[in-house]
Parts: sequence; structure tokens; C-alpha cells
Amino acid sequence: MIREKKKQLRKSISQKKKLYPVRQLTKWSSSLLSKLENHPAFRQAHTILLYYSLPDEVQTHEFVERWSREKQIILPVVKGDELELRQYTGPQDLQKGSFGIEEPTGELYDTPEQIELTIVPGVSFDRNGNRLGRGKGYYDRLLPQLRSYNIGICFGFQLSEEIPSEPLDRVMDEVWTEEGKVSKK
Repeated sequence: MIREKKKQLRKSISQKKKLYPVRQLTKWSSSLLSKLENHPAFRQAHTILLYYSLPDEVQTHEFVERWSREKQIILPVVKGDELELRQYTGPQDLQKGSFGIEEPTGELYDTPEQIELTIVPGVSFDRNGNRLGRGKGYYDRLLPQLRSYNIGICFGFQLSEEIPSEPLDRVMDEVWTEEGKVSKK
């Protein structure tokens, strides 16, 4: 029952994403990330786990590049059923990996407990911090290995009234859209 609800929610959000041109998603991405830059957890963090966005996600490419000059930016790399962590060293060290995602090719980052902040993408979030991912469970397996503060980010139209959750699903500390913080936590 829960899996079917999640499947339907993914389909619904996928349809909504098609309603917005890339130009609009880029504008919202810029607004969201400029607000997030002022978050105390972001400003204080030295090591941040981010993601290199797909075209239908909050666009992080410029953000990753800009902040990699001041902070240690870690990006996930899909390896089988797990996410490996690697340091971002520049666009020249990226290659297309699983699912067409640009992934870093540098050294393995083997001290995940030192990550202070994790910015997590999602298909949808609710205001209680529940997250709906793409269904593979990568972040649900990764997040318990970290001690970071976790902020989920998405566009406002991706917010849902309620995300059905299962025991292994990881709840975010906060959820942000282009409007700023939207979660109740």
C-alpha cells in the first residue's frame, strides 16, 4: 500500500515538472540556494555533502563550483546499490556515471562522520521532513552513516501534504524550497 502511494506520488510530481520551463527551474534554484547560503548550518560548515543535479532537480552545478573554493564539497557517486563519497575538485574531474549524473572521479572520501551538512535532493518532501526519493533507497542507506545536519531541497510544487513513510526512510532536519524554509521542525 505504501509503495503504491509512493509510486503514484512520483508519477504526479513527474507530470508537474513537465509544466515548468528550464528557465523557471533555474530561477527558482538560484532563489533557493541564495537563501540557503545564509543558513547558519551552511555558513558554519566546512565539509558539505551536496549533489550534482539532474535537469529536473534544484540546479546545483554553479553552486557546487562557487562554494568548492571555500568549503570542502563532497558529492555522491552511485556504485551498485550504495553511494560512495568523493571530493569535488572541479568540472574537469567529472564523468557521466549511473543515471546520467555527472560524478567526481577523484579520491574516495572515507571520513563521512566529518560531514557537517548534507543537502539532499528529493522527488517530494512534506512539511514534517519526510522525503520521497526516486525509489532506490540510496540516501536512506547513506544518511545513517553520517552525523550531519540534513536539509532536503526541492521546488515548491514538489511539496506534498504527506509523504508515506517506512521504517528505513530518513527524515530531514529541515526542508527548503525557493520560498525558504518550509518544514515545521
